[in-house]
Amino acid sequence: MNDPTGKGTPAAAESQQAKPPRRGLHRRMYDWVLHWSETPHAAVALFILAFAESSFFPVPPDVLLIAMVLGARRRWWWLAAICTIGSVLGGVVGYFIGWGLMDAVGLPIIRFYHAQEQYGHVQKLYDQYGLWIVFTAAFTPIPYKVFTIASGAAHMNLVGFALVSAVGRGMRFFIVALLLYIFGPPVRNFIDRYFNLLCVVFMVLLVGGFVIIKYLAH
Repeated sequence: MNDPTGKGTPAAAESQQAKPPRRGLHRRMYDWVLHWSETPHAAVALFILAFAESSFFPVPPDVLLIAMVLGARRRWWWLAAICTIGSVLGGVVGYFIGWGLMDAVGLPIIRFYHAQEQYGHVQKLYDQYGLWIVFTAAFTPIPYKVFTIASGAAHMNLVGFALVSAVGRGMRFFIVALLLYIFGPPVRNFIDRYFNLLCVVFMVLLVGGFVIIKYLAH
């Protein structure tokens, strides 16, 4: 029997299968970031991505860092260093956005990510924890860009902000790169699946360690 619509023909079926699924903007940006790992400009792209993510770009540099370390495991420390330096410098830019361009640039960025409530909460946390909250944001999956902008808006000490950011960001990127260097591709899926949980658990253990040290000191 002829199919007047043409939908049942092999050619039509092949055409339907060939159509790529529609993907969200974030997923397309993720794939675009990932493709840089296969280019000669991968190291520059890693630096720029880490720099931009600290103030406005949505895709974390871990995506590119993981792919690049798996492609050149012996350079894990160098790639982690590039990522850390770019991220901290980008954080300083975010700081100055909050410090001098809050109304013109900072608030639009925060509204773009629908992070107004987070920003208000961050301001309260600064009063309680100071630089500790910057370290937490630098290390964990908490949106770091919100904290860099908020740090500038709160006129936090710039040197302290930069140092704490360097420690937090460095720990995050060097730990990820080192795990990939030691265990290779098998650990990639584990990191992708449990990265947020691992960061939170490590942070809890770290803070708990400081509490124990403080208690024993007394």
